[in-house]
Amino acid sequence: MGSVFKFRRRVEFPETDAAGFMHFSEYFRYMEATEHALLRSLGRSVFQRGEEGIVSFVRVHAECDFIRPLRFEEEVDVHLAVREVNEKSIVYDFKFHKLESAADVARGSITVVCILKRPDQDAVKAIEIPADLAAVLKERLR
Repeated sequence: MGSVFKFRRRVEFPETDAAGFMHFSEYFRYMEATEHALLRSLGRSVFQRGEEGIVSFVRVHAECDFIRPLRFEEEVDVHLAVREVNEKSIVYDFKFHKLESAADVARGSITVVCILKRPDQDAVKAIEIPADLAAVLKERLR
């Protein structure tokens, strides 16, 4: 059984809409920030320079179901679970929990593909996830 990575955020005023709720697009930013925090906790980055070029992860699918609104100044824990680690892709699942009530706020997922961007080319190429990172992420599978 894998582990869940938690990342805490506070809703900032610019992240809200005219009704005072966190704008739907911010949920995707919070998911991405949580993914980045997970990778940093593993000594990695979503963007790394290597001998052949830049190794990064592009988003190929993202979804989110909204259950309850978040408002300015509310704190939320974003829980990230690794659902799948394939040869070239990773699927992350996310749950948003409001701190004050521990209520579920939203659920989502992101699928990312590992890519190589060579300095002399405009195109990117899907590549295998580095073996050491894949091994660590597979340990976190739920």
